[in-house]
Amino acid sequence: MAFVDEVGDERAKELGVLTNYTRVLAHPQDVFRAWVALNGAIKKSMDLRRYELATLAAAKQLRSSYCALAHGSVLAEQFYDAATVRDLVVDRGAAGLDEADLAVMDLAEKVAGDAASVTQADVDRLRAHGLADDEIVSVALAAAARCFFSKTLDALGIEPDASYSSLDPALRDALVVGRSIAAASLSRRNFGTDISLDLA
Repeated sequence: MAFVDEVGDERAKELGVLTNYTRVLAHPQDVFRAWVALNGAIKKSMDLRRYELATLAAAKQLRSSYCALAHGSVLAEQFYDAATVRDLVVDRGAAGLDEADLAVMDLAEKVAGDAASVTQADVDRLRAHGLADDEIVSVALAAAARCFFSKTLDALGIEPDASYSSLDPALRDALVVGRSIAAASLSRRNFGTDISLDLA
């Protein structure tokens, strides 16, 4: 876990084991460190709850089960109950969010789906709900960064960690928007030099 401690993989620290994505993505270590630093900087620039809302919206749009499960779990652990987080995925208009939070999720979804379709009206909507320009930039950054990470995970066939199977069933099923949860952790003979990857 020394590398995990070095780069700050918080989920791996919490679980006490290597996450599936760390097992694979740590191999170009400079790239992984750069990702952790970039994502950490974006996260620090935002209110954590709004960062998680934006990231969940982007992950759903990208059909990234891994990221939807990861960030949906944070929302359920720290900010909402499981039923509310499920509603955020299935029909966020029915989840009881205020208009500012809905606008944040809508912009993140739009950035992830078709960034060229973002208009001045989308930006003005967020401003009208009290977000400053730097906060709006952070929402766009969170969604754009999620495109990089989610697409990399899916391109490499990395399944969500088996531990996500223990989530509330209704929430878990809503958050599985793409690849299925892994039946078990990725096999590892010698982390850092030799990983057996199943891309099926």
